[in-house]
Amino acid sequence: MVSFFKNKGQMKKREKQKIDDKDQSKSKKLEYIDSSISANLDNMKKKTGNSPDIIVRTLKISQNPEIKTTILYVQGLIDNPSVTDFLIESIMKNPHLKEKLLPKEALDVISEEVVSLGGVESVTDWEKLFLSLLSGDSIIFVDGINKALVASTRGGERRSIQEPSTHLTVRGSREGFTESNATNIAMLRRIINSPDLWIESMKIGTVTKTDVSIMYINGIAKEGIVEEVKERLKGINIDSILESGYIEQLIEDQVMTPFPTLNHTERPDMVAGNLLEGRVAIFVNGSPFVLVAPALFVQFFQSVEDYYNRFDIASATRFLRIIVFIISIVGPAVYVAATTFHQEMIPTKLLVIVAAQRETVPLPGVIEALIMEITFEMLREASLRMPKAVGSTMSIVGALVIGQAAVQAGIVSPAMVIIVSITAIASFATPSYSIAISARLVRFLFIICAGVLGFYGMILAFIVLIVHLCSLRSFGVPYMSPLAPLNPEGLGDTFFRRPMWAFKERPKLLSSNNNLIREGDNQRPLPPASRGMKTSDKKKGEGNES
Repeated sequence: MVSFFKNKGQMKKREKQKIDDKDQSKSKKLEYIDSSISANLDNMKKKTGNSPDIIVRTLKISQNPEIKTTILYVQGLIDNPSVTDFLIESIMKNPHLKEKLLPKEALDVISEEVVSLGGVESVTDWEKLFLSLLSGDSIIFVDGINKALVASTRGGERRSIQEPSTHLTVRGSREGFTESNATNIAMLRRIINSPDLWIESMKIGTVTKTDVSIMYINGIAKEGIVEEVKERLKGINIDSILESGYIEQLIEDQVMTPFPTLNHTERPDMVAGNLLEGRVAIFVNGSPFVLVAPALFVQFFQSVEDYYNRFDIASATRFLRIIVFIISIVGPAVYVAATTFHQEMIPTKLLVIVAAQRETVPLPGVIEALIMEITFEMLREASLRMPKAVGSTMSIVGALVIGQAAVQAGIVSPAMVIIVSITAIASFATPSYSIAISARLVRFLFIICAGVLGFYGMILAFIVLIVHLCSLRSFGVPYMSPLAPLNPEGLGDTFFRRPMWAFKERPKLLSSNNNLIREGDNQRPLPPASRGMKTSDKKKGEGNES
């Protein structure tokens, strides 16, 4: 009932936002291009503050001395050979432009016969003109015509395709996304050669006007999820989008949670796998991280390499990741609860050793754990901000020196240093950085609960955590599915991975009901002897029938 009223309130809010946007668009008056080149150049200089990176090139193209052509482009955003060879040189050397022409005829000749570029279109208002100019296109003015031509010359310096720095794998592709939307989309096109791979683009940000594109496979992705993604993106009203993290924070379902409800990755093959399951990818120009929605809790413990290895190895690795994640959350809390409230649960010999170590420690176990955890978080954050040459050295030396000095000074016990070290290794072994950060925050909650109520406090915190996870949604999809609500058919790709030949259907909560089948029958590999035996039995049966 609460979720119903919540969704109803969100729908009313979106309808109100649409009405406000329509009112703003009606009240906003468009400025149209003048027929005079000098007036247009003056307006251009006024609006851009006479920026020196906007290059203006004026050419005489006809025997009529009154006709002049001006080409504008932004230095650094264009492809120089395209502008020089296929735009300026083509206009200057074209024989049709040497004749005596009217201004309208000259513009048509340039558009249809001269410019040998992929995309040429005409614009009449300044808003579209500036949007194209500042995106890397070249603008062509002809004196006496109150419109301009936009030629596609986008280029400039871009980072080349490199191996991704996150989600590293031993086996798999070595290509990672770059900061260019065009390059990233092309990388997905090379992997999924299907006309059903649909892309829709929009501009978000009143100042930055950032290119944002959504990608999905038509017929596989659920229409409801696709429409929900579009509605949330269209409802964003902000001045700037500088990274995909802006989009993530503005379209997520739940704000008051440490757990991520959208996934992000640098790997094209990982995005392709999610698209084939029915998810939607969101590309943000200027960011090498692509958002994937909806996101499930079990998805953050899966690696793209799991699908490249045998199912038994992948299942064992996934189970190890779950254990590692649990250790990263409750490791220090178990030590605090056992040494503070439940000493009877510790074996006698181990208890004697731990008691001897803690004999000179003046602080309670919970304070000791909090000090060590906060210190380690400081070292981790400092190593991330330091230059690469000294970052790793500083973190290792800092941990050794501080840990040894703290033990010798009697502030912490050696056992606590071991527990914190194991917890740190466990947090680094989690495949997703976003879920590892969540574990770091939840860990402090468990330490405090263990210091107050012991194991009873930990059980209470664990129940609250499970209830919170079950209450989360990602674009309407339950965050803990297929575990809660339980879907036995979807358990084959959760904490263990079924064989590749057993992936009969796509996830029902993500994919369209009309296209759930992934593979044909009889995909299980068989040795040659078994195949020959089946063939001979089949022929024998046909002979008996005859």
